[in-house]
Amino acid sequence: MNLALIGGTGLYNSELFQASTKKKVKTPFGTVKVYQGKKGDNKIVFLPRHGKHHSIPPHKINYRANIYALKILDISRIISANSVGSINPNLHPGDIVIPHDFIDFTKHRILTFYDEEAVHIDVSTPYCNDIRQNIIKSQATIVPQGVYACTEGPRFETPSEIKMLQTLGADVVGMTGIPETTLAREMGLCYASVCTVTNYGAGMSDQKLTSKEVVEMMGKNTGKINDICREIIQSLQNDKRCQCKGSIELARVK
Repeated sequence: MNLALIGGTGLYNSELFQASTKKKVKTPFGTVKVYQGKKGDNKIVFLPRHGKHHSIPPHKINYRANIYALKILDISRIISANSVGSINPNLHPGDIVIPHDFIDFTKHRILTFYDEEAVHIDVSTPYCNDIRQNIIKSQATIVPQGVYACTEGPRFETPSEIKMLQTLGADVVGMTGIPETTLAREMGLCYASVCTVTNYGAGMSDQKLTSKEVVEMMGKNTGKINDICREIIQSLQNDKRCQCKGSIELARVK
């Protein structure tokens, strides 16, 4: 099994990547820097979506190049670590949520590999349920489902936007989950998200939202995410029981 972890720079210090080597992967959409290592017979790749020094804002990430690079590296499964704000009053900073659905409020991102072809992928189950169930089993305190709302960024949301997202049924809000999810589906890659709640949405508390708050909470939860990855490597079967791989053939207009 070949597994990729997409996340922030804190995860690079994980023991999973201590013996990793830096690698540049050329794609039709640009060059991507990754860190490649091994855990037993398994290839483990870490892709820092914001760059090693967190210099790339969410709306400027080259999502197509990132996912295409993982396909070139023969990755079959992706775990994405995302920081999110809580929209649901029952979710608190420090909680880990495994989303089962999403709402897309991005505006200017390229959302598909298929600009010149009519391809309509099915996102009835947008996240790989095989990976999701294994993640949920790995930690007793995980929140097993939630609706992820993705906004364009890089600013935080307004209180009125948070109220709107609550009305629409979202539980958490972030800036990086889309189009990663759908691009992975187009490439036939299994993809699941591990969301760390770093703050309450605007208007839900008297505390001001700061980037420092987000980074600190992600740092506190890095150990939990590393534990999840170790468990996943051991528990996932080499033979896929999901239908992610064949989704693109069903999506083509023939």
